[in-house]
Amino acid sequence: MIRINDILDKILEYHPDADLDIVERAYIYSARVHEGQTRLSGEPYLSHPLAVAWILATMRFDVVSIAAALLHDVIEDTHATYEEVASIFGNEVAHIVSGVTKISKLKFESAEDRQAESLRKMILAMADDLRVILIKLADRLHNMETLQFHKNESKKKRIAQETRDIYSPLASRLGIYSIKQKFDEIAFEVLYPEEFKEIEALTTSNIEEKEQYIDKVRKIIIDELEKNLIEAEVLGRYKTIPSIYEKMLKQNLKFDEVYDLIAFRVVVETIPKCYEVLGLIHNLWRPIAHKIKDYIGMPKANMYQSLHTTVIGPYGERMEIQIRTHAMDRVAKTGVAAHWSYKEGKTVDPKIVKSFEWVQNLVENQADFPEPEEFLENVKIDLFPDEVYVFTPRGDIKNLPKGSTPIDFAYSVHTDVGNTCAGAKVNSRMVPLHHKLKNGDTVEVITSNNVNPNHDWLSFVKSVRARSRIKRYIKQKDKERSLGLGREMCEKIFKKHKLNFNKLYSTDEMTEIAFRYGYKESEDLIAAVGYGKITPRQILNRFLENREEKEEKEGQENIYDESAEALFQSGEGEIIVDGLDDLLTRRGKCCNPVPGDPIIGYITEGHGITIHVKNCPNVKTSANPDRLVPASWGKTTEGTYPVRLIVFVEDRVGAAAEITGSVSESNANIAELSLKRQENGNGVRFDMTINVPNREILEKILKKIKSVKDVYEVKRIKS
Repeated sequence: MIRINDILDKILEYHPDADLDIVERAYIYSARVHEGQTRLSGEPYLSHPLAVAWILATMRFDVVSIAAALLHDVIEDTHATYEEVASIFGNEVAHIVSGVTKISKLKFESAEDRQAESLRKMILAMADDLRVILIKLADRLHNMETLQFHKNESKKKRIAQETRDIYSPLASRLGIYSIKQKFDEIAFEVLYPEEFKEIEALTTSNIEEKEQYIDKVRKIIIDELEKNLIEAEVLGRYKTIPSIYEKMLKQNLKFDEVYDLIAFRVVVETIPKCYEVLGLIHNLWRPIAHKIKDYIGMPKANMYQSLHTTVIGPYGERMEIQIRTHAMDRVAKTGVAAHWSYKEGKTVDPKIVKSFEWVQNLVENQADFPEPEEFLENVKIDLFPDEVYVFTPRGDIKNLPKGSTPIDFAYSVHTDVGNTCAGAKVNSRMVPLHHKLKNGDTVEVITSNNVNPNHDWLSFVKSVRARSRIKRYIKQKDKERSLGLGREMCEKIFKKHKLNFNKLYSTDEMTEIAFRYGYKESEDLIAAVGYGKITPRQILNRFLENREEKEEKEGQENIYDESAEALFQSGEGEIIVDGLDDLLTRRGKCCNPVPGDPIIGYITEGHGITIHVKNCPNVKTSANPDRLVPASWGKTTEGTYPVRLIVFVEDRVGAAAEITGSVSESNANIAELSLKRQENGNGVRFDMTINVPNREILEKILKKIKSVKDVYEVKRIKS
């Protein structure tokens, strides 16, 4: 177990003048409030905050961060409050601790919703102070290192999957590869135990032979560098088990076909020495041209810098070599932490903050995805590190997700540029908007005020920023159109009853009616009318009801006649949509739903809601999911509904009479009927449309038709 003195000694190693008082006080407070609590391992709970603080100390963090690490669970797991922590340790420490604290007191429909909202809270906090996420990563690392003490296997797998999906990409985006690798290895062992054991056994087989190989190659490199008077540290390492498995999976390789299980790293003093070493390595062994990557001249978004090359090694094998300076090596291990200004103790270099503008993008993007499931999915897309590096005409670098298009590039420049993107030139040549960008491309956007985002763009953009801005634009335009249509529809119906809709629109009464229907403002309510989610009749009814109540209280006579009241009285409709009745609805002609069928509504702008059978092919293939709304059958009115049937029967005398008789016996009417002999065989196809009152009667008819002799197939056509 880590001790507080270990942490204090570690801090003094890299910051001899550090004021350790806040760290010591945080330790004493944490020990007091966590007293009596234990971990699943049986250790005192205090072992966890000590371990988290130790991880930060090894990354050379400031004393405020380490104090916050010691306190990171006190608000969530003890009687401590934000106010108490702030009064004792200051607002800075309290702010960080609050940011790390999960949402634990609110009720959620599912564990996934809770996870999403906790993550949303953390992203908002980390945008304000990156130390929030750094402490959270250290917290998750120690939890992963002690994951074996969880007895519930499904919970272990859920934690491992969450770590792999969210926290590992976060560590990667922050450049903290030492933590990312540990996350990946532990998660992989939990999620794929058999594959882990198999690859582990293969990597440890012939271990002495592999160690000898590393020593021989190291010596060749060191000798070559010494001849050229270059001081360097040369290291050989095995690739991690998850990275080996991923390569086997992606390239469909067997273990013995993975060529670069061992990689070498050369660490020197200066950048010129890096390029000199690269030349010497290429002089020793033949390089593979497309495997040379210069991350020094073109750093990754997380500030990672290094030269990568793959060469044909001394035994004819492919071999990866990384070349970097000592400063770059530290950044490669600890990422943003390597730049943390512990001497000043409070702030990060503004240049470093600018390098992590993607964090601010995460914050901006999350506001566009209120649904937890969609938010989580888009955060995952934003975090995965596969990127392309492209240039603006001025030479500025833009990092975009792999597979990005000129549209993604345009939105990375500015939202207005994206919204008016009419075309693009890549390397001075015109390309279509769906063109996939490659590393090193120079992109020039052509804008026009006559061009606007559309749904087609969503089918090929890759960045969450572009996707969210396009959806926002389309949603805003839809709302504007729907608002205009809704106002027009309401004006007409209110005018019939001598009511001035435009005056009533801005009253408190309209706002109250909007709130009763679940909308914040009158504008949202009227837009919903244009969308078909609600009818102008319902709004008018509310006004009528309000006036009736007011008149009853004042003892006045009703100024509206009974016919008007009856005309606009809200009652149980045939179909209920999203818990509301009396909506503008119509049945889809493609599937002809009948009462009893499971149904769903599709909002058709200006025409109310079209009702489809849930498994209607048209809904599955062409519907915009944002316009689908739950629907069910209410108190159905008398009447019949057309249903199309196809019946296949062997050709015999009397078959047609028996089939039509089955329909007549059920008191249903045949509206249309046609017969066609099948080309291959003696079968006959009956194509008929029958009118039925509900699904129950329809099923009886289908059963009777199937019982007719020589009928071998009956289909209800839904498209």
